[in-house]
Amino acid sequence: MNKSFEEQLKQLETVVKELENKDISLDDAIKKYKEGIELSKVCYEKIKQAEELVIKEIK
Repeated sequence: MNKSFEEQLKQLETVVKELENKDISLDDAIKKYKEGIELSKVCYEKIKQAEELVIKEIK
């Protein structure tokens, strides 16, 4: 099941908070960073698709 945009954005926010934690190990930080990058790509694509839909509807 695909998560909604809101769920993925919330997950990305959680990853960012975890990365801001000063007690995180380097290995965990790298894993979280990679997870965050993937989540940001998915969120960006969903925003881009929504923008294209709105532009199409306006024309």
